[in-house]
Amino acid sequence: MTTTDLPELGLDGRARARALAALRLADVAPTSVIEFVSRGRCLVVGAEAPALDLVRGLRGHLECTVVVPGDAAPDLDQVDGTLVVRGGRPLIRGALGDFAVSLASGGRNQPLGAMLSPPVERFDLVVDLGSPSLLRQAMLPLGYYAPGADEDARAALLETLPEMRGEFEKPKYFNYNPEICAHGRSGKRGCTRCIDVCPAEAIVSIGEKVQVNPYLCQGGGACATTCPSGAMTYAYPTAGDLLSALRRLLRDYHEAGGASPTLLFHDAASAATLEQGLAAGMPERVLPVAIEEIGSVGMDVWLACLAYGAEAVMLLTCDGTPAQIIEALQEQVTTAQAILGGMGYEASRLRIVNGDQPALASQVLQAVPTGQSHPAATFVAPTADKRGTLRLALQHLQSNAPAPKRVTALPAGAPFGEIRVNVAACTLCMSCVSSCPTHALQDGRGLPQLNFREWNCVQCGLCERTCPENAIALSPRFLHDQEARERPRILHEEQPVCCVACGKPFATRSMLDKLSRKLEGHWMFQNEEARRRLHMCEDCRVRDLFTAEARKGR
Repeated sequence: MTTTDLPELGLDGRARARALAALRLADVAPTSVIEFVSRGRCLVVGAEAPALDLVRGLRGHLECTVVVPGDAAPDLDQVDGTLVVRGGRPLIRGALGDFAVSLASGGRNQPLGAMLSPPVERFDLVVDLGSPSLLRQAMLPLGYYAPGADEDARAALLETLPEMRGEFEKPKYFNYNPEICAHGRSGKRGCTRCIDVCPAEAIVSIGEKVQVNPYLCQGGGACATTCPSGAMTYAYPTAGDLLSALRRLLRDYHEAGGASPTLLFHDAASAATLEQGLAAGMPERVLPVAIEEIGSVGMDVWLACLAYGAEAVMLLTCDGTPAQIIEALQEQVTTAQAILGGMGYEASRLRIVNGDQPALASQVLQAVPTGQSHPAATFVAPTADKRGTLRLALQHLQSNAPAPKRVTALPAGAPFGEIRVNVAACTLCMSCVSSCPTHALQDGRGLPQLNFREWNCVQCGLCERTCPENAIALSPRFLHDQEARERPRILHEEQPVCCVACGKPFATRSMLDKLSRKLEGHWMFQNEEARRRLHMCEDCRVRDLFTAEARKGR
């Protein structure tokens, strides 16, 4: 879509045209590339007759093998020079240039490539004519085509597939910092947002961390937008590069005389709905911005855009947008709307609109409120610090808030909040501190004290799951006072118990009481001398034990 497709009837329209003409999203930090090599080995899976029809159209371009699924054991045959394998249920994994295929039957699972002569280690392309397709993820791997029974889609493959041999590359869309990942600690499972939301099923758990398969990843971006700690970030472009371009866009629009701008993010999937159903009739103050994937921008970008002077931010989806991306975006929109509402801003300043419902989408765009503008922020968003960007955006919005509250309750799963500690149950064992990936929980630096910094808490739940006393509960909320969010506060403390031998503080009364109850009746603590050691620090306990052993040896 070009700026010439948009009307310029008024001052807002002319300002929009000028600002969009100057918009450049190409000046971004480079990322590494993922390389694919396809040698033209194509596997066609489906009923025999249509599969052979497709193969005939590809003859001379690709080396094709046909698999006709069935319950019987695989049987090989030649039909018009094409190898046909009848029987077995195909199991497929991989991506362009590297598909591993096996056939399951009779309790056995045989690699298909090993059955061929000469053997084929991997297939480069897969055409799945079945309905439903063997692979069901919302974003299918590159090199995997699933036209089903659509005759037009099958015919189009005759032009597409011959071009799919050679060397290919795509950007590496993500960066991952395992040090601040909230997925797991100490054998406990915490956040799984990135795994749950990935439409390509490219992310898996590997114990306490996650792993992204760069060949399956297609830049959906929802992993980065839902990551509460910023461990997963979008790399091309980075949020910092994107926000720099958007800040200039909004500045150019205002300097050209435009007022109350609304940013409308869209991707390639929703571009057609924008051009055909919305562009001509939408308000001239709506500025469409094309991004890689609609899921690649999240709360940090939306709120920063509002801080930079956007009156509203709209996210354009379509019927083809993966359901898990829409669900993840809606969860974030609901959280961001609650935070904005707690400042006195209208929730309608942030919405998701479906371009395949043009009447409703147009109504939403027309109804965006105006006149809530405030001085535009000038901060530069950090390149790879999601929480840092959020802090700057929220600080600016709060400083201009029309009706701020002290605290706003948030829905479960929101990445902001506090933890509540049952002080009657807590023994200050500090298991929660060691499990916290963001250092929201900290010990007392030598004192029996549990401290909490609310801004750092991402509500991952690791502390709750790790606590051996079940003394911790999550409480999602947003505390609007920035100083209070940042300032550590004491959740629980006790007077230290001092060693009966050297006088050094070493434990808490609740911890000693619990230990005494647990060891009551234990054969090693049946005399007063042994029980006294429980009230000693570690060093004195060892010395006393050796002294006692030495006395026995005399």
